[in-house]
Amino acid sequence: MAGCHISFIKGCYKMMVTPTTGAKMNALFQRVHQFDTLAFLWLHVNKRLPYRRSVRWISRTGDGYLYLVIALPVLIFEPVLGTAFFGAGAIAYALDVSLYLLLKNLIKRDRPAAAFDFYEAWITPSDQFSFPSGHTAAAFLFALLIAWFYPAFALPCYLWASLVGISRVLLGVHYPSDIAAGAVLGSVCALIGIYLQGWL
Repeated sequence: MAGCHISFIKGCYKMMVTPTTGAKMNALFQRVHQFDTLAFLWLHVNKRLPYRRSVRWISRTGDGYLYLVIALPVLIFEPVLGTAFFGAGAIAYALDVSLYLLLKNLIKRDRPAAAFDFYEAWITPSDQFSFPSGHTAAAFLFALLIAWFYPAFALPCYLWASLVGISRVLLGVHYPSDIAAGAVLGSVCALIGIYLQGWL
């Protein structure tokens, strides 16, 4: 049975590496896409990962509400760094959303469910394209802001941000490189926000 799954994955991989695909991507992105395809199919076809509510719950913590729930009380009740934290976050998130939308519509990478007609994701994503992961970008942005202003909470925040990214792959709406790109995007935007706020 495992051999059948591996053969199936290789067959799907060959279907993905077509002249049309190669014409649309440069060599580096093509290699990344090939790796992502194999990794994604190995997880969801060979391993047949089941749906878990805990994974969905982790993903939902990155939907955006949590950031305001934490940031507003910090702004109101934390007199030392609260204003700087909130200001840096506002700048960073504005930049993050702008770049996220630009990259999504510039690269236009289809989500896995659109690439494989035999596969259906566990959840319905909010938009059509997958690169980069917006949930991961926002989570790592928030984690870096916490690490910068309140370093005592850095480790749990980075652990949570990593779990958010992993959950998006396990739910079938992202490839691994979408997560890596989102982490980089969010971190860069956070650093820019800190710099513009005057704390770097």
